[in-house]
Amino acid sequence: MNLSRREFLQMLAVASASGISLGTAQAGTGQQRVASSVKVNNASSNMYEIPKFGNVHILHYTDCHAQLKPVYFREPSINLGVGSMAGNSPHIVGEEFLKHFGVKPNTPEAHAFTCLDFNEAAEKYGKVGGFAHLTTLVKHMKAQRPGAILLDGGDTWQGSAPSLWTDAQCMIDAQKILGSDVFTSHWEATFTKDRMVEGIADLEAGGRLDFVAQNVHDTDFFERVFKPYTFREMNGVRIAIIGQRSPTPRSPIHAG
Repeated sequence: MNLSRREFLQMLAVASASGISLGTAQAGTGQQRVASSVKVNNASSNMYEIPKFGNVHILHYTDCHAQLKPVYFREPSINLGVGSMAGNSPHIVGEEFLKHFGVKPNTPEAHAFTCLDFNEAAEKYGKVGGFAHLTTLVKHMKAQRPGAILLDGGDTWQGSAPSLWTDAQCMIDAQKILGSDVFTSHWEATFTKDRMVEGIADLEAGGRLDFVAQNVHDTDFFERVFKPYTFREMNGVRIAIIGQRSPTPRSPIHAG
């Protein structure tokens, strides 16, 4: 299954701009407020309508850092690559990013992926993210792709005051509402290993979500703590999903 650069960028735009408040978006040079589409170069296009291809559909989000509400988010102006990766994708920003991927300036995609003209673009397109917008987008995408699998790449519990105050419970409840299917972790372990295990058990209690992490081990015999992978079936195709807790082979769950 091959993706063209255009298709890849369309998918990335949906993921990164899922929370753009289109009800207040003013695109191009016009002042027209639109409800479900944006006006780019005098042509109306809906960034949420991504053409389907293939018979397996996987949706993925990651690093929401417990941001339940929309925020003004600015992409970095510097992204340092090490060694041969210096100056190469994904370690490119700003004008170089637009040039490399063929993204036009002054568009929703340019705002989603670069810091260029951030103040003006943020005022034009509004806040991004938030679980209300994300849930709406996921439901929309799943309705078009029955059986689609939603993956959560971690850094979901940690990063906001409400999550700290509720010991991550607000994010665990949000994951349930969102309908995540498979989840792996990153900084979730900062809530302590006992709370992490307890929270995962809460998520898996309904029998719908699987937590997988092949590289999280205990401190006694270095045995795996969680399931390393899970299988899902979609449109007659059996899919294996392997959990890789990022970024190191060992997890903070070792501590204590």
